[in-house]
Amino acid sequence: MAGPAWEASFMRTFRSQPRSYGTFVAKVQRFRLTFAWVAVFAVLAAASAAADAPVKIVALGDSLTAGFGLPGGDAFPVKLEKALKAKGIAATVANAGVSGDTASGGLARVDWSIPDGTDAVIVELGANDALRGIDSAVTRKAIDAILSRLKERKIAVLLCGMRAPPNMGADYAKTFDAIFPALAEKHGVLLYPFFLDGVAADAKLNQGDGIHPTAQGVDVIVTRIMPHIEQLIARARTLRGS
Repeated sequence: MAGPAWEASFMRTFRSQPRSYGTFVAKVQRFRLTFAWVAVFAVLAAASAAADAPVKIVALGDSLTAGFGLPGGDAFPVKLEKALKAKGIAATVANAGVSGDTASGGLARVDWSIPDGTDAVIVELGANDALRGIDSAVTRKAIDAILSRLKERKIAVLLCGMRAPPNMGADYAKTFDAIFPALAEKHGVLLYPFFLDGVAADAKLNQGDGIHPTAQGVDVIVTRIMPHIEQLIARARTLRGS
């Protein structure tokens, strides 16, 4: 029994007992004060529990996220979650990577790929757009829409930048590479400038296709992106408490 019902029961009990007016009023005031403190502590306890709950992260991406060519345990989301736990950070990282996905493909599935209760999203899309020479305006529009939807849902976002391959030409690279910092600024989200930083073009860290990282390459990505992930988690916790 709680709230008004509890207080009403308490009042009935007191009315059935012999008392003086002053004593009765004092007891009622003490009861109400105690009840108020109980309510305050309950709210604080609930807020503390919510703050301490693991942050739920979803990695929305293409084959670089999915872990193409690697055992499941070596995919980026799995290794990132392990690295976070090793640092004592309570977080889960769901793998929403689909090999071959473009930015438009990510937009088409963003609503069902990001379930209710998600606190943060790592957006890693665009590599296939660049490889296929898709118009940069199309890629930009799709990622813009993804960030808008996540913002509406009050989900913290880390946008991972991508770079166009040299064979696409300088003009294409200029417009494509500019997509990510521009949209990060527009939406006020965190930006990791280049998802493959320290891995791209390094034969020792890439599979035979020269595009997808090896398990060791994923380790490099996780290490380098970690400071940005910690900022993402901090933002997610702030939004959770707002």
